[in-house]
Parts: sequence; C-alpha cells; structure tokens
Amino acid sequence: VQLQASGGGLVQAGGSLRLSCAFSGGGFSLYGMGWFRQAPGRERELVASISRRGTTYYVDSVKGRFTISRDNVKNTVYLQTNSLKPEDTAVYYCAGDPSGSLTSFVSWGQGTLVTVSS
Repeated sequence: VQLQASGGGLVQAGGSLRLSCAFSGGGFSLYGMGWFRQAPGRERELVASISRRGTTYYVDSVKGRFTISRDNVKNTVYLQTNSLKPEDTAVYYCAGDPSGSLTSFVSWGQGTLVTVSS
C-alpha cells in the first residue's frame, strides 16, 4: 500500500485548502483512513478520520472548519480545510488502518505542508 498526500501550501488566515491522499495497492474501501498533523515542536495528532462506512471523527479544534471525505472509486481521501488559522500550520499526513478500527494506522503517506500566515 502506498499513500500520496498533496494539496498543501501557503494560505492566509481565513483561507481554505483541499488536501488529497491517493491510495494505491488495493483494498481501499476496507481501510479506515485518517489525517494527522504535526507542528514543529509538537506531537503528531489525529485531526480527522473516516471509517469504511463513512463515519467521521474530528478533533475539537477543527470541528466545523474541516471536513474529511472519501471516494472509493477514485481511491482517495480528502480533507477540506476552511477558516484556517495560524495554529493549523503543520505537516499533514494521511494514514490507513486496514483493520478498520481507526486505532491501528500502519500505512502512512509522506506528508504535505500547510502554512497559514496571519
């Protein structure tokens, strides 16, 4: 399994970005998928996840601003980020959990950098 994240960039506060994660290797529809982020000097945190059936989870700090979705035909998971804040600046990683439990992310993409200027 390979994951390829894209869509990061530099954006002003209040702006939006759509992150994409292309999944290759087969079995995408069976995977739970997540987006994580890691800011400089901070631990990696789970930002959002989506189950096989489309059930979503968001960390409190992004609720109402970010939306995770998946396309099982295109084998892609998305993270729509709106109303971005400087504290959202981080490298964003997508990850896959073949067990579907959303607790065992074993496949990771390379990360895409999101920088939000004030």
